[in-house]
Amino acid sequence: MAPAELNPPVELTPKEYEKELLHLQTELVYMQEWIVATNSRLVVLFEGRDTAGKGGIIKRITAFLNPRTCRVVALPTPSERERTQWYFQRYVPHLPAAGEMVLFDRSWYNRAGVEHVMGFCTQAEYEEFLRFCPAFEQALQNDGIILLKYWLSVSDEEQERRFKKRLSDPLKRWKFSPTDMQARARWVDYAEAKDHMFAYTDTEPCPWRVVEADDKRTARLNLISDLLTRVPYEHVRETVPSELPARQSREYMRPPKSTQRLVETRYTVVK
Repeated sequence: MAPAELNPPVELTPKEYEKELLHLQTELVYMQEWIVATNSRLVVLFEGRDTAGKGGIIKRITAFLNPRTCRVVALPTPSERERTQWYFQRYVPHLPAAGEMVLFDRSWYNRAGVEHVMGFCTQAEYEEFLRFCPAFEQALQNDGIILLKYWLSVSDEEQERRFKKRLSDPLKRWKFSPTDMQARARWVDYAEAKDHMFAYTDTEPCPWRVVEADDKRTARLNLISDLLTRVPYEHVRETVPSELPARQSREYMRPPKSTQRLVETRYTVVK
C-alpha cells in the first residue's frame, strides 16, 4: 500500500505563529477539561538530544493548563538508594491518577541513552531495559493510560549553535552540565544509541513520533497539533458560572496601609 500523501505545510509569519500557538493552547485547555471530566489519564514522554527544545515545548503546553491536574516530571540524578531499586520504580510514583496528565521531561529512556552511552549502567541492565520496556509500556496502556512518546530531532549543526549560545547566555548557562559536554563530544555514540533504542521500542502499540526541531517554533506547533489529534477529547460543557455572585454589602473598614510592610516601589510602568 502506498503511503498517504501529506498535505503541504502552512507557512506562517511570526505574528501568525503566535496566533496559531494561542489557538492550540486553547485546545489544550479543552483537552485537559475532558481528561478531568472523564477521569482519563495521559502520559507524554519528551526525549531527544540536549538543546532539542524539550523544555520550551513543555512550557508552551503547560502555559495555560491547571497545574493541579497537569504535572511536569524532570527527575534528578538517582540517589544511592534509588540506584538499588527496580529501574522503573522511581518513575511509577509519578504516573497520573484519574483526571491527570503527566509530562516527562526525559523519562525511563535515560537508560537507553545517557546511562548506556556514559556507562552509568551495566550492559546486562541495558539489555534488560530494551527487552522489558515494551512490555512495561503495554501494561500502562492495558490499564487505560494514554501513552505518547515524542523524539525531538535536531541536526548536529543546530545543536552546536545552541550549545555555543548557552555558553554566552547567563539565562541558559545552568542548562550546561558536564554530561552535556560529553553529549557533544560523543555525538555518534548517542546517535547509535537512539537508533538501537528505536529498533526495540518503536512498537505498533506505542510508537515513537519524531519531530523535526531545528526550528523551535515550527517544532512547537507540529508537536502540539499532533498531540491534540492523539487524545480523543471533546469540548465538555462549561462549568464556569455565567455571572459573578453578589458581593457582601455590610460595612468594612480596611486597615491603613501605614500598618503594613509594603514592598518598596522601585518601578512604575507607564501606560
